[in-house]
Amino acid sequence: MSILLKSTENYGNVYIEGSTIVEIGCAAYEADTVIDASNKALVPGFVNTHTHAAMTLFRGYADDLPLHVWLQEHIWPLEAKMTEEDVYWGTKLACLEMIRNGTTAFNDMYWHVMGTARAVEEMGIRAAISNVFIDIAGDSDEAMQKENKKLTERLEKDYSDRIIPALGPHAIYTVSEESLLWTAEFAREKDLLVHIHVSETEQEVSDCIEQKGMRPVEYLDHIGFLGENVIAAHCVWLDESEIGLLARHDVKVAHNPVSNMKLAVGMTMRYTALREAGVCISIGTDGCASNNSLDMLETAKFASLAQKAAANEQTVMPADETLAMITRNGAEALRTSSGSITEGGVADLLLINLRLPEMTPLHNLGSNLIYSAHGGCVDTTICDGVVLMQNRVVPGAAEILRRASKVAYDLANSE
Repeated sequence: MSILLKSTENYGNVYIEGSTIVEIGCAAYEADTVIDASNKALVPGFVNTHTHAAMTLFRGYADDLPLHVWLQEHIWPLEAKMTEEDVYWGTKLACLEMIRNGTTAFNDMYWHVMGTARAVEEMGIRAAISNVFIDIAGDSDEAMQKENKKLTERLEKDYSDRIIPALGPHAIYTVSEESLLWTAEFAREKDLLVHIHVSETEQEVSDCIEQKGMRPVEYLDHIGFLGENVIAAHCVWLDESEIGLLARHDVKVAHNPVSNMKLAVGMTMRYTALREAGVCISIGTDGCASNNSLDMLETAKFASLAQKAAANEQTVMPADETLAMITRNGAEALRTSSGSITEGGVADLLLINLRLPEMTPLHNLGSNLIYSAHGGCVDTTICDGVVLMQNRVVPGAAEILRRASKVAYDLANSE
């Protein structure tokens, strides 16, 4: 299957064969599919490095509550009732939203991962999928290990290479040290990504100091958990020593600005210190229960503006750096060859409609994307060389909206 993107505003003609960008600035070759890309800019697909996709089902449910009330009385009781089929439809809804907003790859942590994988495979985008596990309440370490081995094997064997198997220990306060050690060892043995929440709240830090005598990142370093395969979500409450440890181990940080603000974690991530230390920082939306959107352009704008406000400095996190965080840095975190537009690279690409008020005038594409655009500016989404949306039409959208809405209402109204 071949695609010719004809007359893009910034790259001219672009020829795609299979899943690969073959030639940029080429002649108008014949192709199976020719897309008129005039008045459109070509950009890499966006990468969301921390989310819980099926939580689209909780969008707008129990907002504006204290954190412990929100979790213990509303979110956790509903999650306990979820089935694999519920997760499947919640993830299909998330994939639909991501495709429409230009996200071509995401990093997911949730339960019932086979439902997640089935939805991602059908929708055509790319995802690192991990089964969240929590064993601090007394679940068997051996049972957890056996289950996660089986799940990663199934994800690798039964699905295309757009599905990236990963491990998902929830956090240091919900996973035993024995399980964290097993995770690190098994991930290195099988070359798997590890997705974990780290230092999201001040309480997490103070509890770790009280129980372990050290801060969370120091603890993870102490037990040998950290490595270049680790994606650490949030990383808000860090000190200088922890930033140095993250850099030394090449840990990838997923920044979640909207979720952090909505849940009032009390601190802005130390972006400048992390960047100066050489840490790869990408951006995540978190789940729809705490964002409530999966729009990466919206989240990227929040990220940049929050850093400027916190530092009282206009030059912090400029548009080009922010755009790299949702493309190149995200791809680096997920270890894919997407995130840039290069010959020989994977064809995870977007066409941005430049004939929109919010994109006019076009003095600087990057600035427009970060500060004035939104997901609705994406006209065409291509993942792995397959057109998933063109002229903002995603096949099957109406059925997904209908089925996901029913699942969400049934969950919310269940006894």
